[in-house]
Amino acid sequence: MALVSLDKASIFQGKHLVLSNVSFNVQPGEFIYLIGQTGSGKSSLLKTLYGDLPLQVGSGQVGTHDLQGLKDKDIPSLRRELGIVFQDFQLLTDRTVEANLDFVLRATGWKDKEERAKRIVEVLSWVGMQNKKHKSPFEISGGEQQRVAIARALLNDPKIILADEPTGNLDPRTSEEIMALLLRLTEENKSVIMATHDYQMIHKYHQRTLKVAEGTVTDNKGQSV
Repeated sequence: MALVSLDKASIFQGKHLVLSNVSFNVQPGEFIYLIGQTGSGKSSLLKTLYGDLPLQVGSGQVGTHDLQGLKDKDIPSLRRELGIVFQDFQLLTDRTVEANLDFVLRATGWKDKEERAKRIVEVLSWVGMQNKKHKSPFEISGGEQQRVAIARALLNDPKIILADEPTGNLDPRTSEEIMALLLRLTEENKSVIMATHDYQMIHKYHQRTLKVAEGTVTDNKGQSV
């Protein structure tokens, strides 16, 4: 069963039509690149998938949630089924790595302090950052901050990861390290949708590609770009 699906969907920013007739499915364990020029609609598509923009036309499903008619009260539940990784990390700079992750766990309903501490160690160990949990974001490198951002996305064990230009601010070597982490997620049957401009990475690590251009999305299954 697909973890993400859109069928004849139209994506709007307010009253402005951004994308039309968008149809694709994402299966468990699948890694997908989302490519397209700046302003083509990649971010709007991702925002629709995580409930920041309403799906007004067509049908869509993310995890157990129907995007058509999604109510505001359902958005927190939807986002617990997702992990979201941004280009600019979006870590809280006034607290440690550990406190950043604890903030998310408390906000998503984890009551037990010991359980939260255990989960933080688990996700930081997965990304190789367990020894930096007492550091503040400004004390670690950009690549390390992105590792923490991936750890944060994994806290609630989501089946779907949406990554919006996660290597955009990183050097080539660090970008490859982050890419390796994201690819590892698919080995655990998680689906990853990664918006990117990094064509060198796309050519090196061949994966299915969704191309956003001319107001729609083309599915290049198994084809290089």
